[in-house]
Amino acid sequence: MPARKDMPSTLKRSPKKAQDTYAEAHDSAVDSYGEGERAHRTAFAAVKHSFEKVGDHWEPKGKKGPSDEKAAGGRGSSGSTAGGVDANASKEHLIGVAKKLDIRGRSRMRKSDLVEAIRKASNNSTRKARGS
Repeated sequence: MPARKDMPSTLKRSPKKAQDTYAEAHDSAVDSYGEGERAHRTAFAAVKHSFEKVGDHWEPKGKKGPSDEKAAGGRGSSGSTAGGVDANASKEHLIGVAKKLDIRGRSRMRKSDLVEAIRKASNNSTRKARGS
């Protein structure tokens, strides 16, 4: 499968189901739209429906569905993206993810602050894992 060869590193460190979801959605999108950014965005949208980014990898979400305003609104939506963080999850869930990522002050944060802190921590973890 072509998608497996160029799979993003965050997915290579993720469960096989996340990798399979990405690869199948990517290959299907390539058949529909051709190779390129649109195929990759479509594949990531499929991953974000069932998985959330935690640190430098993707983990299964407790409940399938859109992960943020952008995903819920679809293509061309003016909503904001949370970069793979499940912004629609409960505050308790987000506090648990923040605990895994050792985010300080998490118990005093609002839900939107937790989402942003998790997004930043996950991006930093990904950068470190890639060695950049």
